[in-house]
Amino acid sequence: MRRLLIVVLGIVVTSALGQDNGQDKLGSWHMYFGTNQIADKWSIHTEAQLRYFEQAKNFNQLLLRTGLNYHIDDNAIATVGYAYILTDPTFEGNENLVNKISENRIFQQFILKNKVWELLFEHRYRLEQRFITLENKNSPFFDERVEHRARYRLQMTVPLTDILFLNFYDELFINLQNEAFDQNRLYAAVGLNVTNNLSVQAGYLKNHFRTINYDRLQVAVFYNPDLRKLFK
Repeated sequence: MRRLLIVVLGIVVTSALGQDNGQDKLGSWHMYFGTNQIADKWSIHTEAQLRYFEQAKNFNQLLLRTGLNYHIDDNAIATVGYAYILTDPTFEGNENLVNKISENRIFQQFILKNKVWELLFEHRYRLEQRFITLENKNSPFFDERVEHRARYRLQMTVPLTDILFLNFYDELFINLQNEAFDQNRLYAAVGLNVTNNLSVQAGYLKNHFRTINYDRLQVAVFYNPDLRKLFK
């Protein structure tokens, strides 16, 4: 009887944890990216993302990011920037868990581009300084911490026609404190060049953490108008 009780309890706990993290749900990320040229060597990066545990419902995360880019040449870009991230990590609003994480993030990154035959490769190296606050609205107490992280993304774009392309990337996140591995993102998408400065992508992301995995559909808009005339 005792063994049976332990087994049943284990099943209940496992089931509850599964419901809490939403791992078995197909979520969605809705994203906008912009690179706006303001001078021959300078541009502004803008970005907004809404992330959901399910298809456009059950809010998970809001991410807003901006940065100043310096174009060393056509194939090398250095960036310094800031991001604000608001996260609800609880699937279906579990009141017993930390249910609000706000983060102010400073980042530095370097992008290198190269071409092999018709394949376009992009290497992105990023460092992040993360100022994180964890809250539970049922408690007056909160936890603040500072964490540092490194990221590397290898992206490959495959042109199919003048307007149609495929995009693939793998990105590794490394913590610079505690356990090194943070997460890995594997992505595949089909894209469409609508105009010279507007494109859209629809794809699939496999987001692997140390203990859980998430499957996400992504829809992204890239809009890169040249703003140099406004800054003359």
